[in-house]
Formats: sequence, structure tokens, C-alpha cells
Amino acid sequence: MSGHGTPIPMTSRKCGPLKGVADVPGDKSISHRSLILGAMAVGETRITGLLEGEDVLDTASAMRAFGAEVTDHGGGSWSVQGVGVGGFAEPEQVIDCGNSGTGVRLIMGSMATTGITATFTGDASLNGRPMGRVTDPLALFGAQSYGRAGGRLPMTIVGAVDPVPVRYVVPVPSAQVKSAVLLAGLNAPGQTVVIEKEATRDHTERMLAGFGAEISVEETGEGRVITLTGQPELKPQDITVPRDPSSAAFPVCAALITEGSDVLVPNIGLNPTRAGLFTTLREMGADLTYENERTEGGEPVADLRARFSPDLKGIDVPPARAASMIDEYPVLSVVAAFASGQTIMTGVKELRVKESDRIDAMAKGLRAAGVTVDEGDDWWTVTGLGHGNVKGGITAASELDHRIAMSFMVLGMATQKPVSVDDGSPIATSFPIFEPLMASLGAQIVRANH
Repeated sequence: MSGHGTPIPMTSRKCGPLKGVADVPGDKSISHRSLILGAMAVGETRITGLLEGEDVLDTASAMRAFGAEVTDHGGGSWSVQGVGVGGFAEPEQVIDCGNSGTGVRLIMGSMATTGITATFTGDASLNGRPMGRVTDPLALFGAQSYGRAGGRLPMTIVGAVDPVPVRYVVPVPSAQVKSAVLLAGLNAPGQTVVIEKEATRDHTERMLAGFGAEISVEETGEGRVITLTGQPELKPQDITVPRDPSSAAFPVCAALITEGSDVLVPNIGLNPTRAGLFTTLREMGADLTYENERTEGGEPVADLRARFSPDLKGIDVPPARAASMIDEYPVLSVVAAFASGQTIMTGVKELRVKESDRIDAMAKGLRAAGVTVDEGDDWWTVTGLGHGNVKGGITAASELDHRIAMSFMVLGMATQKPVSVDDGSPIATSFPIFEPLMASLGAQIVRANH
């Protein structure tokens, strides 16, 4: 069940060619950061193309609770009247971050070096996820956290009254942890340094620079060293949010496995720290091309054209690529089921602590549909059956996870028998227009009560 409402069972059936233009929503990572950095700037930040899924709307509500003026002007156009670095007011109510691990961890970071106290909660899925990976480094600044056993929400953060700058080596590749530390460093004196051994998505660094923070990134023997000078005055920005590559993954992958398909997905962010899936698909033999490549707001952007690809081959996905496509492995495993040979995915233990254990959730559903899946703590392998040979005929558990639900809906578009999920309601957290968008291309996804 979703923490946001009653379960919505959904079924996806084999369909004819998917054709047309898929206008996917704005990038979720950049949408969260636009609201948070806008709230920490002085003056009015204007945002167009904001993703209006539940996760981002929860972050907008949180910024209001901290004293920023956040206004929805309609059609994805928003403005944020910021209160400046260190200017957050103490919220009167508990901050509900819904299903969003990104939202809660970034917001914790943004308030941890201000002398205020805030309590955070979320839905059943978020309240089961560990927060220690963020609260441990925030404690180095002087923040205190009090949560449930295992460092879980609900959790109260007491911000540091006299924060100190921090030098922190990120123990596992995580853009959320890195970003939380950098946002905390904004209100600490001196220089906060974050070192990551493996590069993760760099939207926070790019956007901090755009808002006028003094930030440098250097590749060294230690890894990627990010140095932020604290207590800047952030300048408001006009932000155009590129469209989300993680959302684009679903119509793109559906087109590759559905006979006769030809789908154009415009204005997709191709930040190299995010685009690993598309590189992987092309290595598998996917007919996936980039058109009209350009740069917008410091981020590389292109239109993606995906066509039916009947001769996909399994590959060994390099572990170094994991951070750039961590959210896309579930739908990649669906494509791998229709490839020939094994697709081997390693360096992916992070998948075990997402909204669900994504390896376990996908493995159970794919096995039930007749696909061989092997797995370990940090790896999994899908042995593909080739186009047209995946049975389907299953009801998979979505495990409160939007990406699991959408991945199984994509699977059902090319299986011999329909594929259902027990609850598609979490899809609204990241891709609220998923059903009508896929229907406009020719997909057949129905809710159980229809």
C-alpha cells in the first residue's frame, strides 16, 4: 500500500507499436534542488518545467514550513522568495516528505547548520529507510538527530548553533549524502570539503555554482574533491528544468521491446552522471539516437529517438557506471529479459536500500514471468529469452516503489500474457502523467476498477 492513499492495482497488456512524442516530466533531482536552493537564496528564484509529482510538492511544502514563500503559478511555473543561507525559521509542524529519500536527506542537510529544530516523517516506505548515512556526517557539523531504532524516521534534527566546517569522505557512492553535506556546509564558516571515490550525479555542484556559491571540483588520487566556501549570499536564478532521464527510461525501454515502435522523447537531460542507461542500451544494440544535442542551464540536453530493437544482446554492465544509472536498473532488467544472453549488473548494492529492495522485487516478478535471474548482495544477472519469448501472466508486488511498478507495466507491453502490479499508486510520486502519456503512445495499461 502507498502511504498516500489506497492501492491501485494496474494491468499492462501486449500492445501494437508505440508511436509518437513522449513529453516526460521535469527532472526530479533538479526540481528538488531548485526549490531548496531558491529558498536559501536572497530574492526571487523563478522555475519553469518543475516536476509536479508528490515528492517535489512535499519539498515545496517543506520550504514553506521553513519560511520561504513558494508560489505555484500553474503549468509547471513556480517562484521561490528565499530567506537566505541560515535564514530558515523553525517549522511549526512535522515535515512530511512522503516517499522521497532525496527530499528528506537534502532538506535535513539544508537546515542542519541553522540553530532550529525540525521533525521529519514520511510514508511507510520512507520511514523504513536508513537515515544514518546522512545524520552521521551532519553530526560532524554539530547537528544532533533523534530517530527510531536503526536511524529511521520519524526523526528530529537539532541544528548546530555554532557549526564547524567538515571534511568528509563519502563511504558509499551517494549523491544524496554528498548533497546533504554540501547544503549543510553552506551555513558553516570556512571550507567544507567532500571527497567521493566514485563520481555521482553532480546537479548540486552545478547548481550551487549557478546560484553564486564559491565551489571547486578537483580530480585527485583521493577521488573527486569538492570544496565549498561557507556562508555565501546565494543569488536567485531563473531555472528551466530539463526533462527527467529517469522518467524517459520508461517510454524509451518500452519502445525498444515493443514491435514496430518509434518514439521521440524531447528535451532530456544527458548529464554524464545520469545518462548511464542510454549508453548501456546502445551497447546492447538498441536503436537509440540523440538528436538536436545542446546545452541548457549548464546541463547537456538532447531529443532521444527510440525504435523497436529485436536483436538486443546481453552485456556486462561495468560497475563504474552504476552511480550514473542506479535508478534505471529495474527497467534495464526488463529490457534484458528480451535480449539474448546474460546481462550482468555488478556494483549495485545501493539498489537494496532504495524505496524497496529493488533487486529482490524485480527478481521475484521476472522469475514468475519465466525469466532466469541470479543475484548476490552486490550483483544480479538476467538471462534473456529473446524477443517474443517472455511469458508474463503474473501479478507482481510493487513494494511501495514507483520504479518497480512502472518497470512491470513496461514488461507487460511485450509479454505473451498480461502483467499486473498489486499497487500502481506510488507512480504518482515521480511520474504523475505516466498512464496518460503511455496511453497516448499506444500502450494498454488499465486500472483494476476500469
